[in-house]
Amino acid sequence: MHGHLYIILKESIKYIPIIGQGMMFYGFIFLSRKWEKDKERLQYRLRKLSGTHKGPLSGKESLDPMWLLIFPEGTNLSDNGRAGSKRWAEKNDIPDLRHAMLPRSTGLLYCISELQKNTDWVYDCTVAYEGVPPGEYGQDIFTLRSTYFEGRPPKSVHMHWRRFATKDIPTGDKEFGDWLLKRWREKDDMLEYFQQHNCLPADDGISDQFEGTRPLKGAGRIETYVRPNNPLEFLFVLAPIAAAGLVVNVIVKFWIMILRILRIK
Repeated sequence: MHGHLYIILKESIKYIPIIGQGMMFYGFIFLSRKWEKDKERLQYRLRKLSGTHKGPLSGKESLDPMWLLIFPEGTNLSDNGRAGSKRWAEKNDIPDLRHAMLPRSTGLLYCISELQKNTDWVYDCTVAYEGVPPGEYGQDIFTLRSTYFEGRPPKSVHMHWRRFATKDIPTGDKEFGDWLLKRWREKDDMLEYFQQHNCLPADDGISDQFEGTRPLKGAGRIETYVRPNNPLEFLFVLAPIAAAGLVVNVIVKFWIMILRILRIK
């Protein structure tokens, strides 16, 4: 069971009409990117998510299965994002990346530290979109308008997945920062490979990890098709907030009717 999905996003997104309110309804976590302000809020949400809850039918205390999605870069890839990454590299006297942005370690390290007791693995996903020329960005080419109203979505989306045991991830600030930066340089190399071959590298080798007595083997390359049942399927995510709006509308109209009746009397 995959459970719930919670996403950590920058705070400005929650002010987008309808979409932002929908994300808030689903319990997404919004951060201002100012650690002094964010730490207390993030701590509260993480401890709430990692706590046990009593099942409505069984009455037993248990953990809710969930995924927590975080973008250590803090923002999406763009001209401004690349400029910010370059400034960060110069400030810390480290080489910048070519195809990605340098990650910030504070938020991710805090999440791992808070959830480590109940979390065995951290999954890392590298994403590349077909049809993005060098020096341009997917957000400028594959917009909501081009995807849903002009019928120009990406021809393919490539993902490279890997996982790391939380017990093997360093927890010291510097050690974790170095570990995370190394992972991002590996991701940058994958994106360079994508530029050259129009696909991400496949893992076909045998791992030094075991599942029981069998050594784990890379999954190679898997290709599948993902299509919505209809062009408006993405609107289904807004159904709960729309339903809540209808309920509020009914309540408001009911109270207006009551006030009118009282006024008549």
